[in-house]
Amino acid sequence: MSEHNKSLLNDAGILNLEDASVVMVYTEWNDAIVNELVAGCERSLQQYKVSKTNKIIVPGAFELPYACKQYWENTKGTGQQPGAIIAFGCVIRGETPHFDYVCKAVTEGILQLNLQLPVPVIFGILTVDNEQQALDRLGGAHGHKGEEAAITALKMIALQRDLARGI
Repeated sequence: MSEHNKSLLNDAGILNLEDASVVMVYTEWNDAIVNELVAGCERSLQQYKVSKTNKIIVPGAFELPYACKQYWENTKGTGQQPGAIIAFGCVIRGETPHFDYVCKAVTEGILQLNLQLPVPVIFGILTVDNEQQALDRLGGAHGHKGEEAAITALKMIALQRDLARGI
């Protein structure tokens, strides 16, 4: 885990979650960046001994909310439903308003999933002006956003379990 993330996020509440299940839904677009987000997430999950993971790939960020929802719907009653879903993508500003439309749609889609699904959907989408800003969020001065997403997912699973126990 990056040193930045060690100071920013602590272990409080996320120990003993080896039985947790996490699904990563991620994009093909900007694959070098997104693949490193996923790799950082996997490293953090392994650090906390979480081995029940699955990965689903979609073409672009706009498709993330749909894929998250469909994964949840298609695993109902199978015993394969996750304790958290993490959506990973990277949208880099271009010369057209496309960036604004995609970022708004994905953000609102993930928000709606968090209000509709009984499990958290973690927002792991980088919305940046250029590729360097994305790289800075893969272990640089801004931490590793893939690692942070894993820790966030585990903290939310722990919260969900605490609430279910009435704590």
